[in-house]
Amino acid sequence: MRRPDPSARPAPAEIRPATPEDADRLTTVERAASLAALGHVFPPDEYPYPTDDVRARWVRTLADAAVTVLVLDDELRPGALVAFVAVDDTGCVRHLGVRPRSWGHGHARRMLEAANTRTDRPRLWVLEGNTRARGLYEHLGWRATGRSRAAEWPPYPTEVELTRTAGRDVRGPAG
Repeated sequence: MRRPDPSARPAPAEIRPATPEDADRLTTVERAASLAALGHVFPPDEYPYPTDDVRARWVRTLADAAVTVLVLDDELRPGALVAFVAVDDTGCVRHLGVRPRSWGHGHARRMLEAANTRTDRPRLWVLEGNTRARGLYEHLGWRATGRSRAAEWPPYPTEVELTRTAGRDVRGPAG
């Protein structure tokens, strides 16, 4: 009998549609990712994380028939999420997040693949100062459109729009 390899990862959890009951879990993952990656953009001493507002936004998003929200459950922690993606019917990826301790395992890429925006020009907005996310998107073939806008939360940093060419594989460049 073969012994299990302790370094082997468990089989990936299934991606499923989010339900209204996921609002708190979505908020928890988004908060953790934001605090880990964006402290230089939103210094927590000056701009405390708007947990209640973010949760209210998730409740509205989950109720919006024009938005599909997909989540990846945590196989090892029942009731917890690893990642999420929300995409609207125009092909705009509204939200993508991965729990920080799960960064670097391909979950963001997997969520983008699952979102399958089914449009010739999928797009998204990302904070200009979110270098980690921008690096991922650029690696996956997303490019800046030249458009920018102010973010929805104080201090209203700049967001830039990215798009991906039709037919571009979100798994990244070949080779």
